[in-house]
Amino acid sequence: MSPSPAAEPPTPAHAAGRIVNSYAALGDSFTAGRDSIDAERWADLLAAGMRRVNPELRYENLAVDGATSAEVLDGQVGPALALEPDFISVICGANDVLLATRPDVEGYAERIDQILRRLREGAPEAMVVTATAPEVWQFMGLRPRTEARLVAATTELNDVTRAAAARYDVLCLPVAGHPALRDPATFSDDGLHPSSAGHKTVAEQAAVFLHEHFGIEFRMEGEA
Repeated sequence: MSPSPAAEPPTPAHAAGRIVNSYAALGDSFTAGRDSIDAERWADLLAAGMRRVNPELRYENLAVDGATSAEVLDGQVGPALALEPDFISVICGANDVLLATRPDVEGYAERIDQILRRLREGAPEAMVVTATAPEVWQFMGLRPRTEARLVAATTELNDVTRAAAARYDVLCLPVAGHPALRDPATFSDDGLHPSSAGHKTVAEQAAVFLHEHFGIEFRMEGEA
């Protein structure tokens, strides 16, 4: 997504013109979708933008609704590497907070390190991207104490994600703090998962970041 006022823009790492041949998307419901159908999820839209440049693109969305970081590590990393990807997105951790009575940030720190290390070892030349999680939950109708607990936990979670990404030279998209998170149209009725409009926003702005940082070529829907 595009940078919030507090986020620094990515530094271009490669010359423009890189073509993706194989894309593996890993994660939870943010990537798997909940109310969105196949082909309308942000990763699907991003892959479609890659495929308009390279019709031979291989793409697999391995994300699972409700997956924790442990389930991503155990069930998705291996199949992703089997695709021999040159581009990987892996975004998880929110369920480690949302589905736990006590948010397991320490466990997440261990698992995201293992996930990124295995991806780096198994696909050393691949471009890898992750993202922070939203730190605002105002559309979920939570009680103040519950909302405060989630905000504190996701803030800590995001610090862990940024640190792990830096260790493994992984691009971390700054979802946290993005202005779209304060627009109810970004979310489905549950106030948590992206709506179709939200998925479209993520895809379009991720494409901008990825082009600037990696030089990946996209032709998103509606572009000449």
